[in-house]
Amino acid sequence: MSETTVTLSDAAAKRIGTILSKEPGKDAMRVSVEGGGCSGFSYKFDLVSGGADDDIVIEKNGVRVLIDSLSLVYMSGSEIDFVDNLLGQSFQIKNPNAVASCGCGTSFSI
Repeated sequence: MSETTVTLSDAAAKRIGTILSKEPGKDAMRVSVEGGGCSGFSYKFDLVSGGADDDIVIEKNGVRVLIDSLSLVYMSGSEIDFVDNLLGQSFQIKNPNAVASCGCGTSFSI
């Protein structure tokens, strides 16, 4: 099932852990794909408590990321990363399925 694997970088796990520690009652970050954005699809990040039966759970360093099975189709083989540079701080998804993406890094097309 390696073709459906989504990985989480150490930097992303650390940042998600920091965010969740400040949000009582939330125990995971949900990453999903929605229609829209300047390139056709966009990523959505939400803090949640609990998950759904069809969620794929990615765990790293005690942090959980949930991805629903429909979003996984678009994210297969991706890495969720957190980047902190001169341009700012943001979660970025390195998606090998995306043929184009926009400058903001949260929108893509397949």
